[in-house]
Amino acid sequence: MHISDGVLPPSVTVVSYVVTAGIVALQLRKLHYADYPKVAVMTSAFFVASLIHVPLGPTSVHLLLPGLTGMVLGPISFLAVTLGLILQCFLFQFGGITALGANALMMGLPAMAAGWIFHRFKMSDLKWNMILAGAIGSGSVICSALILGLLLYVSGEAFWGVAKIAVIAHIPVAIIEGIISASTVSFLQKVKPELLAVATRYPTG
Repeated sequence: MHISDGVLPPSVTVVSYVVTAGIVALQLRKLHYADYPKVAVMTSAFFVASLIHVPLGPTSVHLLLPGLTGMVLGPISFLAVTLGLILQCFLFQFGGITALGANALMMGLPAMAAGWIFHRFKMSDLKWNMILAGAIGSGSVICSALILGLLLYVSGEAFWGVAKIAVIAHIPVAIIEGIISASTVSFLQKVKPELLAVATRYPTG
């Protein structure tokens, strides 16, 4: 799920970069020294999961892990996603430099939303948290696919068909990520529940 260079119009590219830079700047202010190891681990997981991908026109289908990244990192998950995308872009030419901002929004925003939803509704009950994590893991992939479809849609009529295919193609990915998210959250809650304790950093009403 990477948009390549030359696909997006300049206006979308510029706006995406500005919004991404703003979010990253805000998250760097929230970042604490104790968060560095978790950010490094989740950035690595996101990076590795995206290495195995199936090309699909101007994009690709692969594991994303935005939901799991959000559930572990909470409000700073966008930063980990952006770092992973930067590494993929420069080391393996996945996506494009001009599309980096759009790719970050496409995967980073669902990660942030996933973290907020999980920490808003999680309980002490393991079974409930597994179900919640599974639904969030699947939903975050669908959300990323919809953002991808929207970005391709605004890129012109030539990409309308690809936008529809991209959304449909990510349904199996969403199911797989739901299973991965549920099992990972279950494991973490049993052996190291403090990794999921980031809810206090979210603003409360």
